[in-house]
Amino acid sequence: MVKVKRVLISVSDKTGVIEFARKLARYKVEFVSTGGTARMLREAGLEVRDVSELTGFPEMMDGRVKTLHPKVHGGLLGRRSLPEHVEAMKTHEIEPIDMVVVNLYPFEQTVAKEGVKLEEAIENIDIGGPSMLRSAAKNWEDVAVVVDPADYETLGFEMEANRGAVSRETRFDLARKVFAHTARYDGAIAAYLTSLPNAESNERSRYPETLTLQVRKLEDLRYGENPHQTAAFYGAGKIAEPCVANAKQLQGKELSFNNILDLDAALETVKEFDVTAAVVIKHTNPCGVALSPYSLVDAYTKARQVDPVSAFGGIVGFNRQVDADTARELAGTFLEAVIAPGFSAEAIEILSAKKNLRLLATGDLSQAGPAMDIKKVTGGLLIQDRDIGRVSREELKVVTKRAPTDDELDAMLFAWKVCKHVKSNAIVYARPGQLVAVGAGQMSRVDSSRIAVQKAQLPLQGSVVASDAFFPFPDGVEAAADAGAVAVIQPGGSVRDAEVIEAADKHNMAMVFTGMRHFRH
Repeated sequence: MVKVKRVLISVSDKTGVIEFARKLARYKVEFVSTGGTARMLREAGLEVRDVSELTGFPEMMDGRVKTLHPKVHGGLLGRRSLPEHVEAMKTHEIEPIDMVVVNLYPFEQTVAKEGVKLEEAIENIDIGGPSMLRSAAKNWEDVAVVVDPADYETLGFEMEANRGAVSRETRFDLARKVFAHTARYDGAIAAYLTSLPNAESNERSRYPETLTLQVRKLEDLRYGENPHQTAAFYGAGKIAEPCVANAKQLQGKELSFNNILDLDAALETVKEFDVTAAVVIKHTNPCGVALSPYSLVDAYTKARQVDPVSAFGGIVGFNRQVDADTARELAGTFLEAVIAPGFSAEAIEILSAKKNLRLLATGDLSQAGPAMDIKKVTGGLLIQDRDIGRVSREELKVVTKRAPTDDELDAMLFAWKVCKHVKSNAIVYARPGQLVAVGAGQMSRVDSSRIAVQKAQLPLQGSVVASDAFFPFPDGVEAAADAGAVAVIQPGGSVRDAEVIEAADKHNMAMVFTGMRHFRH
């Protein structure tokens, strides 16, 4: 245990610091502080020693130099167990500092603001703060270092239990947190500065020359895609948007590597729809998707109808809370996992009989937003904007002699949203609010179309077909017409568009172009 006698507090984010300082004051600690933090502590009735009194030097250069001094860093770095360190501290009148409570200038928040200038960004690069944090964290055996206001409460409870002392285990955990924090901070600075073409320009590239990604391990996994591969699941930290990484697992076995991939595919698919939706995923492809104006169980049963064989052992996703009726239907099929905004108490009770079934609750799905999509290759990363592109009914371009009916348009827009989540080459047959058949991941588009027809369990007559990219030849449209499709939605843009349109006209099919492609490799 380290008994805390002297605390240096200097914070930019002042959330909870007064309450924490008052808890520390119970143990007769001496507070050393700077600038606005010292003033705030005094206004709260706490006795504070200015850091300038500790160092013998005034703050200078607009506050740029105040804690960069041997009497600060010596007090942090001096090892109490080494006689030569203790002697040096006595010789140079360096007082030991037992705890540092520091958080940093809000650099990331500053550069996130619209129109921020380089000068403002530079002034929000903290120098003294990271230096103190790193010094204290390096000497964690003797110093407790606190960088996150979220730790104040639990640390206060520990010190209360230990009469003002902090355990070795806690000091080590706090030190680890510091180095992760300062690494992220430095990464954000590097990313900002290398996103600028020069010092005179405020026009930033979305893709900086140096990008540091910091992710935190959420859990070790039993294995990777296959049992001979080791694996772990990492999350990007604080992210508002509901996702698999911040979903709460309510029951079931631990998640596998492949479960997580499929759960992500399920959640991203149902996020496409404002109305009640259900999706069944197998190997990251939707094998059933349906909407319902009536109930969630209706959406699920229609989604399962699309390919009941593939639904066995699949992953199910919903964009509404799972109720008891839906839970009873879910219990009738072997499933690996279900992800939804939530589950009613009755639904949880029903599904608790399926002890291995994993249930994940995400909370409200309305907070979707743009983000980076990261794919890996051996030795590198590919980074792009996430594909959240949508087309409206008004943006569709009718290119055939026959225009689509309203029902056909509804079916095409539904199919287009589903098609975005099917691996390329992707062909989707649908009717309003229900997927009918899927051809996924084939090397030629016509093969995807034919496989969809071969796998179809529901009638294709009168359906519409969506293609994630243009038809390079008329054969894909011919195959769709032969299967009974009456309308086509596709991006357009092929050198043979005229031939493809002619094939649609020959079969009295309606065709619209979106002008947008949805490749998914």
